[in-house]
Amino acid sequence: MPNNMDILPADFRIGVVGGGSWGTTLADLLAAKGFAVDLWAFEPEVVQQIAELRENRLFLPGVTLSPNLAASTDLARVISGKSLVVVVVPSHVIRGATAAMAGVLGPETMVVSASKGIENGTLLTMTGVLKETLKLSDQRVGVLSGPSFAVEVARKLPTVVTVASHNPVLAQRVQHVFAASYFRVYTSEDTVGVELGGSVKNVIAIAAGIIDGLGLGLNTRAALITRGMTEIRRLGLRLGANPRTFTGLAGYGDLILTCTGDISRNHTVGQKIGQGRRLSDILTQTRSVAEGVRTAKSVYDLSRRLGVEMPISHGTYRVLYEDLPPREALYQLMTRDLKQELDDD
Repeated sequence: MPNNMDILPADFRIGVVGGGSWGTTLADLLAAKGFAVDLWAFEPEVVQQIAELRENRLFLPGVTLSPNLAASTDLARVISGKSLVVVVVPSHVIRGATAAMAGVLGPETMVVSASKGIENGTLLTMTGVLKETLKLSDQRVGVLSGPSFAVEVARKLPTVVTVASHNPVLAQRVQHVFAASYFRVYTSEDTVGVELGGSVKNVIAIAAGIIDGLGLGLNTRAALITRGMTEIRRLGLRLGANPRTFTGLAGYGDLILTCTGDISRNHTVGQKIGQGRRLSDILTQTRSVAEGVRTAKSVYDLSRRLGVEMPISHGTYRVLYEDLPPREALYQLMTRDLKQELDDD
């Protein structure tokens, strides 16, 4: 692997907005490569822990962080004068966080979203929110996605991801910024496909967790994952995505991981629902965000607006928001009208 630092300006500085497990992991990855990285965290205790202990015990316990990483609750300080800003906050707070960045962000700064979700109400993807709040063109925005549990990346276990942008120069530069011996990065120009793959898979992961919570076996889960990808692809095609994206890292790669991994937050939420727990109780007992819960509503609204058939996603929405019993949702899926497997398009 070439020395990626050699192809970047000597004063290349990075800000990471979001001090959760994924934001901290990405910030540490970059800092360990030698970049000067500032990390914004909402929680003062996270900033204090990183400064005093070199650890984010709240969201990423047990991982010693690079001395090149500095944390702050001052958002303007974190993003000012940066070459690259990586946004890694939950979908429901990204609008407020990025609105606070407006007027401070440099005119040449590249902005990459590592958040996954579709905003409720507006039904915008995360880069859509970034472009709206920060008045950015497609040429300054990218998205990073793929099979990447934060704790495994933090432990330097190998994985492969994709960075997508309408600007190939931006994508290639971000590719080199992030690439490491345990973190291989590919590029893509299909921003919408990469974002949809990374967002809707969380809804399917909740459904897969429900299947496992009900004890319905591996056959059922495999079938659900496969048909879930059919739904993601349908929505993506309607929105102009490249269908090949969904066979790649941001498609099947991330979907399989999130639907089968024991540490998947979305799968865990679904599993507990399948075991009879109430969603409200599940969510009050964790500080981590299961993006699929909110995204389920956005996907339901968006697919209905566009007339896209997504029965698994709709069933998951009704379990989460209309208290449809999981077994009834499954019965409705299994007794739908019979049809051929492959879509026409």
